Amino acid sequence: MKGSIVALDHWRGRPAAALIVDGIVEDLIVTPKDESVLVPGTILRGIADRPLKGLGALIVKLPGGATGYLRDAKGLAPGDAVLVQVSGYAEPGKAVPLTSKLLFKSRYAIVTPDAPGLNISRRIRDEEERLRLKDIAQDAMDGSAAGTILRSQAEGAGDDAVAGDLATMRSVAEAVLADRAGSAAELLLDGPDPHEMAWRDWGKPDLLAEARGSFADHGVLDAIDGFLAPMAPLPEGGHLYIEPTRALVAVDVNTGADTSPAGGLKANLALARELPRQLRCRGLGGQIVIDMAPAPKAQRKQIDQALTAAFRRDSVETSLVGWTTMGHIEVQRKRERCPLTEA
Repeated sequence: MKGSIVALDHWRGRPAAALIVDGIVEDLIVTPKDESVLVPGTILRGIADRPLKGLGALIVKLPGGATGYLRDAKGLAPGDAVLVQVSGYAEPGKAVPLTSKLLFKSRYAIVTPDAPGLNISRRIRDEEERLRLKDIAQDAMDGSAAGTILRSQAEGAGDDAVAGDLATMRSVAEAVLADRAGSAAELLLDGPDPHEMAWRDWGKPDLLAEARGSFADHGVLDAIDGFLAPMAPLPEGGHLYIEPTRALVAVDVNTGADTSPAGGLKANLALARELPRQLRCRGLGGQIVIDMAPAPKAQRKQIDQALTAAFRRDSVETSLVGWTTMGHIEVQRKRERCPLTEA
């Protein structure tokens, strides 16, 4: 089917969501198998524990005996209560990554208690629309010290919808901030589940499929089987292997049957276009090392440009670090998703 479909279903008994565009699964969000896992967006009151000297960081005690790792922890002493938000998935055996800069994110707006001011997404370029949204935000946030960001999805949304969204996020933020004090670690706000994230981040699709069995009806189950396999095909006969290890994610690119002088460049450019989708749907992040198909150094700039453009369109924050002396490309990617293999 042409167009976009958001499928809300359950996979292995747990909520999951898939975004399908023109018949291809472009995004996939699954619930972790371990119900105790703290998902990104969760807000907690933590208790400062052990400072990490020289790093400006701090180990934080969390509910249930969990521990977190908080960067930029200046001014905190052991025993202090601190509001923190989970910023990514923890690697097995490691502390939960935390931030003290809270974000209350919804479909049209983000409330930022630590960053006052009104900001509107740069993707909204129509000046009349920007003025309309600015007026709505100023009215909704009147009297609040918190800031707000109006997201691109607010463009064209009704006044009442945007104002209601802002009012809800403002009230949630004020309730959480009012619970700052306390002597014990406590969960204050659950992070979003896959269905909520799909509603919040994927916009309005051409078709919303939310009945049980929608994954089977729209080919998502077959796609998941593909994402669980290490090998994925590339256009024109090439293929790639994605293999996560404890230290990093290894990606290998092969030209397949194409042994022509241009075969390496074709495979590498195809990899650049496909890799963000594969990483996104597999839930992979952290350090990524790519072993490109054979290509002369003169082609590296073209490959860099293709990778940069592809990751710029991706929803997960990713940095292209550069080439190693062995000819590999290093990438650093935020751990925003639960790895599919762990779900």
